[in-house]
Parts: sequence; structure tokens; C-alpha cells
Amino acid sequence: MQKTIKSFIAILLAGSPVCLSAQSSVPVYLDETKPIEQRVEDALSRMTLEEKVAMCHAQSKFSSRGIPRLGIPDNWMSDGPHGIRAEVFWDEWDQAGWTNDSCTAFPALTCLAASWNPEMSALYGKSIGEEARYRNKNVLLGPGVNIYRTPLNGRNFEYMGEDPYLSSRMVIPYIQGVQSNGVAACVKHFALNNQETNRHTVNVNIDDRTLYEIYLPAFKAAVQEGKAWAIMGAYNKYKGQWCGQNQYLLNDILRGEWGFDGVVVSDWGGINNTRQAIYNGLDMEFGSWTDGLSEGTSDAYSNYYLATPFLKLLKSGEVKEEEVDKKVRNILRLVFRTTMNTKRPWGSFGTPEHGAAGRKIAEEGIVLLKNEQNLLPIDLTKAKKILVVGENAVKVMTIGGGSSSLKAKYEISPQEGIKQRIGNQAEVLFARGYAGEKSKAQDGLQVGQDLTDNRSEDELIAEACNLAKDADYVLFIGGLNKNDGQDSEGNDRSGLGLPYNQDKVIGALAKTNKNLVVINISGNAVAMPWVNEVPAIVQAWYLGSEAGHAIASILTGDVNPSGKLPFTFPVRLEDNGAHKLGDYPGKEEETYREGIFVGYRWIDKEKIKPLFSFGHGLSYTTFTYGKVTADKKEMTPEQTLSLRVKVKNTGNRKGAETVQLYIHDDKSSLPRPVKELKGFKKVFLEPGEEQEVVFTVDKKALSFFDPAKHDWIAEPGTFEAWVGASSTDIKSKITFKLNSL
Repeated sequence: MQKTIKSFIAILLAGSPVCLSAQSSVPVYLDETKPIEQRVEDALSRMTLEEKVAMCHAQSKFSSRGIPRLGIPDNWMSDGPHGIRAEVFWDEWDQAGWTNDSCTAFPALTCLAASWNPEMSALYGKSIGEEARYRNKNVLLGPGVNIYRTPLNGRNFEYMGEDPYLSSRMVIPYIQGVQSNGVAACVKHFALNNQETNRHTVNVNIDDRTLYEIYLPAFKAAVQEGKAWAIMGAYNKYKGQWCGQNQYLLNDILRGEWGFDGVVVSDWGGINNTRQAIYNGLDMEFGSWTDGLSEGTSDAYSNYYLATPFLKLLKSGEVKEEEVDKKVRNILRLVFRTTMNTKRPWGSFGTPEHGAAGRKIAEEGIVLLKNEQNLLPIDLTKAKKILVVGENAVKVMTIGGGSSSLKAKYEISPQEGIKQRIGNQAEVLFARGYAGEKSKAQDGLQVGQDLTDNRSEDELIAEACNLAKDADYVLFIGGLNKNDGQDSEGNDRSGLGLPYNQDKVIGALAKTNKNLVVINISGNAVAMPWVNEVPAIVQAWYLGSEAGHAIASILTGDVNPSGKLPFTFPVRLEDNGAHKLGDYPGKEEETYREGIFVGYRWIDKEKIKPLFSFGHGLSYTTFTYGKVTADKKEMTPEQTLSLRVKVKNTGNRKGAETVQLYIHDDKSSLPRPVKELKGFKKVFLEPGEEQEVVFTVDKKALSFFDPAKHDWIAEPGTFEAWVGASSTDIKSKITFKLNSL
């Protein structure tokens, strides 16, 4: 009887009309005491061919069909990775007009990566997973872990930086947090989605070593350590096949080498061929270019590549039923892990707790790039007049940018946050400084503000400088925004420089007032020709609902900045390997000629001085490092090496420092980077407090990918462990040897 009650609960949760008599036995697929694989096979055996095919393609913009007859619910996806997308009409991108779908907007993933704190990643995943669960989504389309190859990629703000190790360590807790809510994390975009321009046509040419060392590790960690339940294919091609229907990526690597047992979901519109979609690893097809129901058929979703064309091939015998069974097994496994798991929590949505989580993540990710003469934090005992300049101080940033656009429950602008924090202690004035193009609505979601300003550039600058003359602090808040051609899906940036002639505004303000702070809001590196004229620079990212509060906390010193850059800021585009070698952007073909030398690896190889280094970030306190020590001078491939270094807070404020471990290979059979990040630890210290940081070095940390052997190898020889505060601020080194067995 107890099993019968459980089956009724499962069916009610699934919304199925199926009835069971008190005497009937519980079907295996409804029995949660049975292993998932047994349940999958039982459910599969009860399905018709038509039902199987129906599960493999969309039935609306964001859902795919379940099996009502069996009590198996539909699958519902939601765009992430920074918040739960507002409901759209069944077959349109426009808003459905709900009044209860305004979410918490969390910081962009560049900010999360800049925290260098896996605990923040776990908090992020848990919080956004709760919001997805509350809205009854069982797949969150995120996080993104594509490598930052060029600072022009319009979608870099959705990813976790230039280093495969950092991305790998930060993605795992995010996935685990999301999936603890019974919601699948769908890691994207697999793989090589490193440009938005020509993303639907470009074929990426890349050698195996670069693929495995730089562009795959975060995905591998997501699958094997994070245990992700879903992966999204990328739009671009690799080896001449679109990534969402790619034999090499999906069958050979993802499932063959890594043992992935989740679902592969297409990006919306990423599928282009029925037979490749059947045989090359895709499970669920979404967003194909039939434009939903408007193409003149009663159900245009039936025209999808994995819909009627697939069914016809199965019925004719040209394709064996085992091919659809492979896909449905993966989809059923997803369902049993999510919507048919009666023990998954209920979730919560738009709560104060989620706002607080977003703010904490934002505060830990903001990076203090420069702070001459300790201009920051703002001294509120002396400051009587503070001038805020710049459009980004007031511009809505949660709407736009492509699929990460959000209908946020609220968004605290930087100007609002600053006024709330210090408005009762000092006069806070505002000057526009510059005017960008109008913010555009997306999918029927209106920005709700009119920033039109018809004054000339000279008039705007003159106003700002006039007010700046007698201000105690001038806070310029500019950077990029979510408009097309900036930090936005669909197109890349046209150049490294700031738009709207902001450099001219900053230059004029620097000549007017020496107490100038530039707060750059962006998901990408930008050129800073004025860097030597400005005493204090803050990198603030897109910070979501609590943006203004987080920025104000850092500027006033309520929170000591502890973020570190997850990618290099070059002085010029030519200081980036992809641009130096002339391979960006490809239209039909794009060859990654810089190979493994991406980001700081290129900077080191070419001996270039960056504008700001990978891993760089300052604090309002100071830290000293002791000498790194090792528990042994030699190790074998089966052993591990323990490294220790003491870090002390020598200032008068509590603060956090991220200690970074890089490995240098003295000699190898293949070219290697000067150093590679292989460990990091963020330590929080009270004034005068000292902690010992311990790193463990194993064979994996010393290995490189040998394409001839198609395997990772660690060659015996001499290595060095470099410990520092950034990729260019190395505090201590120690030599050790790897011996053969």
C-alpha cells in the first residue's frame, strides 16, 4: 500500500491522468527505490516510437514533451546563467506578461570568477538553483565556461576567464549548488565558442593539444567532478561539423572519454542536419529555424530535424530504433533526476536572502586595480561633496545582452547605491559626462528609463568638469553596456577602446581634480590610455540586482576589496595572441595559431608587460608572504608534493588575499608555457593574523597533453613551484624533481 501511495504522489507531481488501483503493483519507473537505470529501461519499454521521438525535440520555445500517459512530465528550460528568464509566450520570444516572474539578478560569471572563491560559486549555484526550482524549471541553461581568447568576444561576460584551471575549480561548486535543488545545470557552450561574430558559420581549426589543455578542462571538470546532468552544444563548427551534432566532441570525447551520462541539448538554432543530429550525440533539439508556429503548418515543431524527419527514417527502417532509444534513455535519466524526484526541495524566488547572496558575490568579485596614495576608500570624515559622473552610474544593466537578459525584481544603480550609503554624510552630485546610444528593449522587456540627452559632447564634459572643480572626490562610472556590439550575444566588440569617447571625459576630469576614481563596468578588458593620469581604478563587472550597494560598499571601505582578475588586461589588442597572429575573426575558418599560449601564457612567452595581470587585485590592507617550502625535494608520479607558505595581514584592516600557485617546467619535449596556474586559495585574515596555506602538487599538475600519444604525460625532470599574488607578482619559488617510477 505504501508503494501505491508513493506512485500516486509521483503521478500527481507529474500532472498525469494515469490511475492506479489499490491492488495494482507500482510500475518500476515510478518506484524511487529502484535504481535509475532500471527505471529508465522500464519507462522506455512502455513508450511508443512516436512518444520517443516527441521527447527529442521542442514543443515550445523552452519546453519539450513528456509522456502524459505515463505520468512523465514535460521538460522546462530557463536561460541563465545569471538569473531565471521571464516567461515568454508559448511560441514567441516576447514576454508573456506574468506579474510574478521577476527574478533576482545575480552578478555576471566574470564577477564570480574574479572572486577566486569556490564558496561563492557554491552559494551562487544554490541560490540560482532555488529560483529555478521555484519556477518549476528542471534545466538551467548555464553556467558558461568557454575560455576568454580575445577581449572582443561579446559573450565573455558570461564565462569564467582565460585560465582552464581557474574555470575548472569555479564551475564545479556552481553545478553542485544548482543540482542540489533537483535542477540540472546545462554547461555551455561545448565547445570553442570564442567569438560571437560569424558564430553560426565559422569552423574552428585547432590542434589537439590546445583543445585538451586550454578549451576542454573546464567542461571535463564539470562532467567528471561536478557531475553535470546536461551539456549544451555550441553554434560554431569543429572539424567541419556543428558542435551540437559533432561526432568528435559529443561521442568520442564527451561520452567516450569522459563517460558523460546526461543529456546533450542544442543551443537554440544550433542544429542543421537530421542525420548528423541522429548519430552525432545530440539528445534534445531546441530553437531550430522554423520560427515556431508561424511557418504555415499546424505544428512547425514537427518540422525540427529530430521530429518528423527523424520519425520517418525510423519507420522506414533506414535508422534503427536503438538510435532514438539512446537519446530517450538520457532524457529519462534527466527526468528521474529532476521533475520525478519527489525528494527535491521546493525552492524560493526573489527573496532577500538571494539578494544578499548576490551582493556578497559581487563584493568579493570587484577588483581594485589601482589605488595610488590610498585614495580609496573614501574618507567620509573629510569628504563633503562627491561628484558621480557617467552614464553607467544610472543605466539599467540587467536588460539586454542576449539570452542573459533578465526581468529583475529590482536593480540598484551605482548612483542610487552611493546616495543611499553616503547621502546623509556628504552631498552627492551627478553629471552625465557622456551619452551613449539608447538602451533597447529585448523580447518585449522594456528598460523603463529614457536617458536621451541632446547636449553636445563638449557641453556634457564642461558640466562635469565645472562640478568636479570643488568636489572632494570624483567618481567616474563608465565602461561598456549590454547593447549589441559591446558585452552582448550575437556580435563582438569592434575594438578595445571605451565607446562614446569616454577617454576624453576621463582625461578632462583627471586634469580638473586629482581625486579621481574610475569605476569600469564591463565583462571584458578595455584600453586605458589615461591609466597613468588616474590614481584609483576599480573593475566592477555587471553586478546584478545589488550592483549599487556592492560598489558603494567597496568605495567606502565597508567591504575590503578582494577580487582578482580572471583574465589579462592588455595594453593593446596586438598584445593578445589571437590578434597578433591575425586569425580573428574568421568567417568560414578560424585557426587558433597562438595554440596553448592564451592570456597570461602569451604575455609570458612574448615578454609583454600587460596593463593589468591575470590574478591581479589590490586590497585596503597589506599582506606579506613567507618563503614557500616543500615536504620533499623529489617525487615520483605516484606521490604528491606538499607546499606550504605563510601569509600575514600586515595592515590595520581585515581582508582577504588569494594566494596563487604556478608551476614552471624547466625542460620538456614539447613547448610549454613559462608557468601555469595549478592552485589557489583565498584566505581571510584579521589585522596581524597569519595563516599557512597548503598546496598539494600531483602528477596531474605537472602534466601536458601529448597529441602523439593522445594522453596526458608528466615527464621526469626539474620543476619549480611559484607562489604569488598575481601572474606577474611572484613572491617565492622552490625547485623540486619528478623522478620516473
